[in-house]
Amino acid sequence: MNIEQLHKIFLKSNSVSTDTRKVKKNDLFFALKGDNFNGNKFAKDAIEKGACYVIINEEAYKTNEQFILVDNVLETLQKLAKYHRNYLGLKVIALTGSNGKTTTKELINAVLSKKFKTTATVGNLNNHIGVPLTLLSMDASTEIGIVEMGANHQKEIDFLCSIAQPDFGYITNFGKAHLEGFGGVEGVIKGKSELYQNLKANGKLIFVNNEDKKQKELLKDYHNTYHFGSAEANVVIQFEEANPFVVSTFKSEVIKSQLIGSYNFTNISAAIAIGNFFDVDVSSIKEAIENYIPSNNRSQIIVKGSNKIILDAYNANPTSMKAALDNFAQLNDTYKIAILGDMFELGNDAAQEHQFIADYANNLNLNELYLVGENFFGTNAKKNTYNSFDLFKNANKLSNTKEATILIKGSRGMALERLLEYL
Repeated sequence: MNIEQLHKIFLKSNSVSTDTRKVKKNDLFFALKGDNFNGNKFAKDAIEKGACYVIINEEAYKTNEQFILVDNVLETLQKLAKYHRNYLGLKVIALTGSNGKTTTKELINAVLSKKFKTTATVGNLNNHIGVPLTLLSMDASTEIGIVEMGANHQKEIDFLCSIAQPDFGYITNFGKAHLEGFGGVEGVIKGKSELYQNLKANGKLIFVNNEDKKQKELLKDYHNTYHFGSAEANVVIQFEEANPFVVSTFKSEVIKSQLIGSYNFTNISAAIAIGNFFDVDVSSIKEAIENYIPSNNRSQIIVKGSNKIILDAYNANPTSMKAALDNFAQLNDTYKIAILGDMFELGNDAAQEHQFIADYANNLNLNELYLVGENFFGTNAKKNTYNSFDLFKNANKLSNTKEATILIKGSRGMALERLLEYL
């Protein structure tokens, strides 16, 4: 069966599924394989749960015509997504970057959905499986697709672009994320810039933060760009304050977001600029930004008793950690406590980067600082440093804390949101 034939089956299906626990009636099930699982073993279960067809790559599991045998299930999923994207012929905006991808994607979606029928990446399904699933969730009613692309090694963004074939692109920033896979900061820049290379090769438009000198340098010889910034840009947006929520001004309109941290100003500005490019009116842009509330442990403000908690425990790297600390230090709150968890995927730079953050945090005007995890424990900041989450939890340092503002930030693997139970 070729991709065109499979696409006809897909169009008659309800949706695509890769997890039998979530299969619905008339779904098309792809039996993906990994190091620790084999989806072929669950193909029969998918049919019993109502799947119309299942895509498998092991002949032993084929029992009737509902089982479609292919050489490689993942490649078939990716080829189907690319075919579907071209079949729809819609506009696709792709974005990547070291920090702020998901928040920026959600802000862009909030703004553009005021005028268009949009379909955007759900959560952070931004890899070689997530991008195809995002494209396959789009249908004939979708006017603009918004595709988040994540990567932790070279050529991954390039590959995702070959599937999504973006018409527009934006890179949030270049930071110290996934250093182990990319091979250092220069590797991060090279890897993320694969989005630029794809867009430039196809003459597509790039949205550029005018305040980011590195991005301006990389694009100095490319003219199909749309710049935003505080001055001398296609779109001028002014930063007003972040205490704690980001307030900005655009075309004389004051936009009061529900996002904390001055670092989110750039994410908000990107959404404003892209909305302006697509002729979304100012009042709609303002409404979209002001009504967006972060979730999933991303810069959430949670009130527990008399304490205010800034929960930013979805992910962390040296760049985002420093930005969060800078913002936290400048808040006007009277009693400030920071709880920082290990940053992962830093490879040979782990010791140096954790020492830098430990020193940096200790030099800020914080009332209390706690460092949690093996990497932070390995620094010379021995005071209030704990080798594991359980050791910190059992130390019971914060059970009687009152009238404090508490920053909680660490990598996803640290799962520091568990602290909410003990505060």
